[in-house]
Amino acid sequence: MKRIMFHRVLYSLCLAVTFSLATAPAVASERDHDRARAALKAGEVLPLATVLQRVAQTYPGEILEVELEREDGRWIYELKLLQRGGALVKLHVDARTAEVLKRKDRR
Repeated sequence: MKRIMFHRVLYSLCLAVTFSLATAPAVASERDHDRARAALKAGEVLPLATVLQRVAQTYPGEILEVELEREDGRWIYELKLLQRGGALVKLHVDARTAEVLKRKDRR
């Protein structure tokens, strides 16, 4: 069951990323992609799949959006997910440790 949920999350993420890339300006997406790849290669961030797997253990749901941003000198994954019952949750996750730093619930 967990494996099915994990694949569902990855599929949803792929759709969200594909849609984001299709609608974003090409120059910005290339620059963002290069920055994210360099951060991963330098060991500054965990692979997104690893972060999603760890977060899903405590915050199950369907991933709607993912952003990787630099805030106060550290990389942060911003995740928006839809949980059972329709709850929308926004998480700020340390990209190096996968620690959830902030949670914001929206209905």
